[in-house]
Amino acid sequence: MVTIFAGNHGVTDQGVSAFPREVTAQMVANFTNGGAAISQICALHEINLRVFELALELPTGDITQEPALDDRMCAATIAYGMEAIAGKPDLICIGEMGIGNTTVASAIFAALYGGTGADWVGRGTGIDDAGLTRKADAVDRAPALHKDELDHPLAILARLGGREIAAMLGALLAARHQKVPVIVDGFVATSAAAIAHAVNPAAIDHCLFAHVSAESGHARALAAMGQKACSTSACA
Repeated sequence: MVTIFAGNHGVTDQGVSAFPREVTAQMVANFTNGGAAISQICALHEINLRVFELALELPTGDITQEPALDDRMCAATIAYGMEAIAGKPDLICIGEMGIGNTTVASAIFAALYGGTGADWVGRGTGIDDAGLTRKADAVDRAPALHKDELDHPLAILARLGGREIAAMLGALLAARHQKVPVIVDGFVATSAAAIAHAVNPAAIDHCLFAHVSAESGHARALAAMGQKACSTSACA
């Protein structure tokens, strides 16, 4: 089963994306109507595809100004994500969509592993140089604002993350409990795995990482977890 989690992010108010967050809902419609590449791949190979919309009308807090989520909402969203593997599929692939989500993923990585915003951000959906500078600045400012509350990986998720990342974490943990292997697809999904790894490195022993994306921090994050992206030899 392929699961796609969609969320919106208040940090887009900082000009970190080339597109407004309203585009997320359009992307969801494209996936559910069969217009996305993954929709066609799943149909061709008779793979179940589920798209989870996570309060798109209610963006998370702007992480440069306030927490993304309060602790209760973060916990509830993790629990919601756990339900994604109801029916115990043979294999689950976790992925996401959402304008601004590479910014919050970069902030999570910076809080977990150190470094500056420039070390972690990439162009995401195609921002220009000025947008990239704003994005790096946002990633610098957010952990600095919340530094006194980033004492646990789950606190990092709540203060800096997003609903889709929390839900992917839930799906990943439930799959671990039910012994279902997981393919982690992309930079943002990797940030959910990084939270699990930071709590307990064994929590991602059932995961394969599908690829290294064009986001410059992706390879850095995988290295920090001691992981390599999947290849023919690595997955054999």
